[in-house]
Amino acid sequence: MATKYIFVTGGVVSGLGKGITAASLGRLLKTRGLKVASQKLDPYINVDPGTMSPLQHGEVFVTDDGTETDLDLGHYERFIDENLNKYSNLTTGKVYWNVLNKERQGAYLGQTVQIIPHITNEIKSYIYNLAKSTEADVVITEIGGTTGDIESQPFLEAIRQVGIEQGPENCCYIHVVLVPYISGSDEYKSKPAQHSCKELQGMGIAPNVIVLRADGPVGSDIKRKISMFCNVRPDCVIENLTMPSLYECPLMLDAAGLTNVVVRQLHLTTPPTDLTEWKELISRIATRSRTCTIALVGKYVKLHDAYLSVMESLYHAGFETESKVNIKWVDSETLLDQDRCAEELAEVDGIILPGGFGDRGIEGMIQAAQYAREQHIPYFGICLGMQIMVMEYARNVLGYADANSSEFTPDGAHNVIALMPDQQGNIPKGGTMRLGKYPCTIKPDTTMARCYGKQEIDERHRHRYEFNNDYRAEFEEKGLTIAGTSPDGRLVEAVELTERPFHVGVQFHPEFKSRPNRAHPLFKGFVAAALQYQTEHTPTSHEVMMDQ
Repeated sequence: MATKYIFVTGGVVSGLGKGITAASLGRLLKTRGLKVASQKLDPYINVDPGTMSPLQHGEVFVTDDGTETDLDLGHYERFIDENLNKYSNLTTGKVYWNVLNKERQGAYLGQTVQIIPHITNEIKSYIYNLAKSTEADVVITEIGGTTGDIESQPFLEAIRQVGIEQGPENCCYIHVVLVPYISGSDEYKSKPAQHSCKELQGMGIAPNVIVLRADGPVGSDIKRKISMFCNVRPDCVIENLTMPSLYECPLMLDAAGLTNVVVRQLHLTTPPTDLTEWKELISRIATRSRTCTIALVGKYVKLHDAYLSVMESLYHAGFETESKVNIKWVDSETLLDQDRCAEELAEVDGIILPGGFGDRGIEGMIQAAQYAREQHIPYFGICLGMQIMVMEYARNVLGYADANSSEFTPDGAHNVIALMPDQQGNIPKGGTMRLGKYPCTIKPDTTMARCYGKQEIDERHRHRYEFNNDYRAEFEEKGLTIAGTSPDGRLVEAVELTERPFHVGVQFHPEFKSRPNRAHPLFKGFVAAALQYQTEHTPTSHEVMMDQ
């Protein structure tokens, strides 16, 4: 079977949920027995999001092969449950970077290098290479930005050309548009959607399906009007409503007929959609009987998308422990001392410190780690959060008051976190990063071993600094367990206080591998420990009456 191509564009405004639409459709097609691969084309000039501020762009998602990508790829992996690769994210910056390098190397044999065909050919090569590398039946490509943006034009031209090259029976164009509600006249308005489709048609792309983003049902009149004036069949105008949980979107879109019209457009013969497993997930979400509160202590908390995969992983763990996880966002810069920690963290059931770069807010994180250790509150440190745990332990247990990381104090006397010897020198940002999937060996009879249930694992990394092996023996003598290392024993990948229900720090990013119907074992263990802590520290009704 020839590979089928689906292109998802957006109109009227940005942030409509194109990524959720694309991810949901991927899940729906997978339940029909199709192998699906997903891709995001981003119009910004950065080569990748790796050096972008999380406060601007949200988290950087990392694939198994070490590609730093847009956060939408996290949605794709969580929904479709397929590992993506280096062809799954392409930016304008990377396109021009690749084309200019080829030009310098003489690859174009002296031709004048132009937008068409050279830039568009580079874009198309990523679309086709994703199909080839994954052997996918269907490739779903989301175009970032909003139709009408200058920077999106080469991407739209490239996907127009794919439609010509592959034929209409092998391509489906889905346009996601906002249908705004005007409260003064109490009605939804279709005109912005019409103008957006006209703009897209002016670039040679006629949408086959129009997805309407709205907070409530827009009504049959609006759908008929959009069908008529945007030149699509009536059943190809699909409502995508705001749902209580984003994991309900596949069910809602399938009920609205999206899967059927896409399968029809692509001339696919498939069994019916089987959403049994997904419906069970939604049922578990709806019937959770407990609630716990986790403090997420970080430096980027003003933009929750900066920790998107961590958030979702906590929610996934809640789904499997029949609990609703409430996240308390704590700006680490506000945690000046232990008294302040007691004010902010006294009512929480667990404390998680996720990754980050730079020295802003570090001392507050160390205060939080100390508070969790001294108050026996379940603690989970991820990447920087593990390094913080090590620094805090060195200061308050080993007695090195100046213990730090060479990231923050390059000439410090006791840098318990440092570059490895082969990482020294003036290397550009990213040049010393450990990125992507690496193996880890787990020590038996540890919290790590209990959570994973096996000794050999692999997880994704995104960091530059490592646990300083010069201090390894001293840490172990003072009670810190080295619970996970690289297979050769050279790199420390996980540390813990094994006698605690859960006090763990890991150098990798387990949040990138959690799935809504298969929570990551470390997050599940952490939330289970938080629930246990809550039970042990919640006064009984008898105790409350005695206090009164």
